[in-house]
Amino acid sequence: MTESFLLAGLLNVFDPANLLAIVAGTLIGIVVGSMPGLSATMAIALLLPLTFAMPPETGISMLAALYLSAMYGGSIAAILLRTPGTPAAAATVMDGYPMAMKGKAGQALGISLTASLIGGVISSIVLLTFAPLLGSLALHFGPVELFAVAVLGITIVGSLSSGAMIAGLFSGVLGLLIATIGMDPTTGTPRFTFGELNLFSGVPFTVALIGLFSIPQAIRLILQGDANKDAAVSSIADRMLPRFKEFRALLPNIVRSGGIGVMTGLIPGTGGDTACWFAYNEAKRFARNKHEFGTGCPAGIAAPEAANNAVVGGALVPTIALGIPGSSSTAVLLGAFMVHGILPGPTLMTDHAEITYTLLWAVLFANIALFIVGLLFTRLCVSVTKVPNRVVAPIIVVLAVVGSFALNNSYFDIMLMLVFGMIGFAFDEFKIPTAPLVIGLILGPILDASLQQSMLIGQGSWMIFLENPISAVLLAIALFSILQATPIFGLAKKLRYRSSGPRNL
Repeated sequence: MTESFLLAGLLNVFDPANLLAIVAGTLIGIVVGSMPGLSATMAIALLLPLTFAMPPETGISMLAALYLSAMYGGSIAAILLRTPGTPAAAATVMDGYPMAMKGKAGQALGISLTASLIGGVISSIVLLTFAPLLGSLALHFGPVELFAVAVLGITIVGSLSSGAMIAGLFSGVLGLLIATIGMDPTTGTPRFTFGELNLFSGVPFTVALIGLFSIPQAIRLILQGDANKDAAVSSIADRMLPRFKEFRALLPNIVRSGGIGVMTGLIPGTGGDTACWFAYNEAKRFARNKHEFGTGCPAGIAAPEAANNAVVGGALVPTIALGIPGSSSTAVLLGAFMVHGILPGPTLMTDHAEITYTLLWAVLFANIALFIVGLLFTRLCVSVTKVPNRVVAPIIVVLAVVGSFALNNSYFDIMLMLVFGMIGFAFDEFKIPTAPLVIGLILGPILDASLQQSMLIGQGSWMIFLENPISAVLLAIALFSILQATPIFGLAKKLRYRSSGPRNL
């Protein structure tokens, strides 16, 4: 059965419309990633309304290609401007910009592009191998297990929110509460609508995403100004692709960094911004000439770029197989399924197998498209990095308004989008992570429906979740993830270590 779905997904990718969508998504991702301050998450959120008129496999393939290529696009600004276009390109600045200052901007971008290709291919192979294996477990998932998966998704992302566990859980719970707005799926009674007819169908997921990620970005660009544009490298005069001898020397580092990226992506709550520093540190640790790092070392560019592209495939494994988004970008990508009426969760690999396997193959082909499009258009993207922030910001706002209105031709959706934009900006100001809120919006409907169904199965007894072995294990992992990140738990470990220290000495 799996083999037939794999073949069907491969044939879908070879459809001319899907191939064109992958190329278009790749080009858009490179352009967006090369603009400092913009992100793949914001671009996916803005383009979601455009995919509504497309077949599901076409729209999702385009967004997956955009997500992957924006990772490489972030290195363009990092190398030319000393400003990472995306958070995942932060470590690339360390050696990318010094190499560009030596007149080797093309070589630096070529190393980044080559490493991105290999890291992405490694993650695609892992995705095609492990996602179907995990997806086969979905056959054993009923309402009880789905409830445990939803709880696990909320707790893991909340506990891994950059050390701010309380803020992360608050964000996730707020997302869950917002997800309950609308008609109760069991009783059909309105909840938290306050008499507003536009809320009877719930909060439109895409409208919330556009507001959360687009408006705060526009505000930040206006506040930043154009100070960083002065450091831009004006042109690329040297060759891009590394010579075979240089490539062979970098290959072990690229493969190792690709593995680090995949493993980091498999952990929900982490992302390319974490993986790039892991890979950079490991590359420096294994290097013979550690003193060269920070001065324009090729290995210092190859390592983070291979890792942040490898994160994409790794993060998609739990996203597709279990319905647990690994990051805000994969959460928004799951939103593409919701736009097309497909409820995310472990049943993606079974109930909507053909579309899901098309996505798996699209990620692999997007890496190839990234390499080709990158070679053709990277030099042109130098001019993109020079676009003033005061021009980019209004364009983002206009696209956000148009995208929100186009979904339901509703002015109410525009106002709702602006409200979520203010929430997103407030979250940024108070250092509250946005990703758990998005994941709460996704997992909320699953949590709501599966809880009510489970209670009916268990005849009102909460023991149904502990009597089921799969849900009991998942809930135990969720509890452990909360305890491990709790400050009291960490303080207890420190006190225990200090009290036993003198005796050990």
